[in-house]
Amino acid sequence: METGRVEALWIKRMARGPMDPAEVVRLVEDAGIEGNADQGGWRQVTVIEREVFDRLKDELDPSVEPSMRRANVMVSGVHLDGTRGKILRLGDTRIHLRGETVPCERMDEAVEGLRDALKPETRGGMYGRVIAGGELRIGDEVALEDGPENG
Repeated sequence: METGRVEALWIKRMARGPMDPAEVVRLVEDAGIEGNADQGGWRQVTVIEREVFDRLKDELDPSVEPSMRRANVMVSGVHLDGTRGKILRLGDTRIHLRGETVPCERMDEAVEGLRDALKPETRGGMYGRVIAGGELRIGDEVALEDGPENG
C-alpha cells in the first residue's frame, strides 16, 4: 500500500479569503474542517500533492507555492490521479475522495500560467467528504484505501 505523510494544512475562514496555515485542524464528519468556509456538500476538504508543486517550481516559476492552490491539505508520497471513489486516510481521519479539484482563474492571479499547469494528471488535487472526523496534524501518515465504489 502506498503511504505518505501530511506536509501542510490550511484553513480558509471565508470565501475568497486568505489560506491560513495551521499545524493541527479538526475534521468534522459530514461537514469539513472546523472553522473553514466550505462546510457540507461533497467538497468539504481539498487535497494536493507536494511532489506536484516541487515540479511546478522547476517547470513554471520558482515562486509557485502550494498555498496558491488554495487547498486544505498537502500530502506527499501518495499520488492522487485516478483516486476518485477511494478513501484517503489522513492520520485517524478519513476522506471519501469524490472528484478532481478543477483549477480556476484564481490560480493565474497568483502566478500566470498556473491554472493550465495544474490541469493535466489531476495536478490540481482532489476534493472529498469527511467520513471519519478527528484531529489532523502535520506529519500524520497518509494512505489510500479502496472505497465503496472500487473495492
